[in-house]
Formats: sequence, C-alpha cells, structure tokens
Amino acid sequence: MYGRERLLVAIDTSTANASLALFQNGEVVAELSWRSSLNHSVELLPSLDNLLCRAGWKIGDLKAIVVARGPGSYNGLRVGLATAKGLAFGLGIPLVGVSTLEVMAYPWSATGLPVCALLGAGRGEVAAARFRTVAGQWTTTEDEHITSLSAVCAATAERTVFCGELNDEMSKEITERLGDLAVLPSAAARLRRAAYLAELGQARLDRGEADPVAALEPHYLRKPPITMPKVSLKKGS
Repeated sequence: MYGRERLLVAIDTSTANASLALFQNGEVVAELSWRSSLNHSVELLPSLDNLLCRAGWKIGDLKAIVVARGPGSYNGLRVGLATAKGLAFGLGIPLVGVSTLEVMAYPWSATGLPVCALLGAGRGEVAAARFRTVAGQWTTTEDEHITSLSAVCAATAERTVFCGELNDEMSKEITERLGDLAVLPSAAARLRRAAYLAELGQARLDRGEADPVAALEPHYLRKPPITMPKVSLKKGS
C-alpha cells in the first residue's frame, strides 16, 4: 500500500495555467505554476525535472502520481495524462485521476458554503460542477456537465462561492444576475494549484482508490472536434 511518507507528484495541464507539486507526509515539498500557452508537450517534462532537482529528488524517487483528468483543453489533458501514465507504467507506481473542477473548488472547502467551479467550454457555454463540505466530508453535490452561465445562475438559490478560470465578462454576468448571493474570490485566489490536486489525490490513495493505469482517460465532457482532411479533386482524376 502507498504510504504517506512516500513522495507524490501532482500534474495539472488542464488549461494554459499549468502546475506541478511534490507532496510528502501531508505537506507540499515544492510547487511550480506557470502560464503555458498550451505548449505543454515541450514544457512539462523539463519543468518536472527542474522541480525535482530543486527539491533534491530524482524521477526514480517518485512513489505515486496524481493527475488532473479534466475537463479542460484537449491538448493539455492529453499531454498531462500521457505523461502521468507513462511515469506510472515505467516506475510501477499508483496513479490517481482527479477532476479539474474539483481542484478549482477544493480551496474553498472550509467556507461552509456551496462552491461552484466553472471553466469556459467554448460556444458560449461553461463546464460546471458543485461541491460542498457536508458533515465534515467534502462532497460533490452536482456532477460535471456542460451548460450556460445563465442556467448556472438560475440554479443558484443560496450564497455560493464561484471559482475557476472566470474572465471579466463571466464575473460581471454572475454579479449582475446574483448580487450578494455570489462570492467571487480575486483572480489570484482562484488560480488553480497542483498542491490542492496533490492533497485530493493523497486522500484517495489513503482510501486505496488508485485508478487502473491503462483505463484512465481524459474527461473532456464534449467530444474533441475531428476535422476530415480536404480532398483535392484534380481535373481528369
């Protein structure tokens, strides 16, 4: 069984805001967050190597992997999951996938308020999920789904923390529709951190809930767009 004294790495490349954390004995050993501009395939492994080097560890010292499984960008999730699965396979260590929306919401678990995590999904829609601490247990109260921001607001009947990657337009709409029912942390406070991902993953490992490495897949909520190659019809062909 995985022990808490062993070194865990958390990998989050769900969006352009990427983050890595090393976690041991319930504490953050080292953490790195950066704006990737969706260049994860080039930046992820060098960033991980740099983080391990600064903390005085090597890849072979890792004893578990926790990865954000989405929703998020197609490319970012694919790179993060592929890297996490490759490390887990190669090192023979446990792997845990955690919802990106849960990672966004978890910092507000101690507020006692319902927490709604949001992430832009394109086409004027958002990925949304709701969480709350109930009887001391962090709980999902509404599963991940694609919806509109107006529908999210219409379903909010009590004071709620709204978090995630909210642009100015989204924040303005939430405030205008909900007024004092909406608690909107600052942009800096809403920044997604791999340290929270690590803590959530550690809790799952403590419960013996590692994922089958081969079966873990990104959770897109919406199928990736597939563009068929154009066929050039030349005269006489």
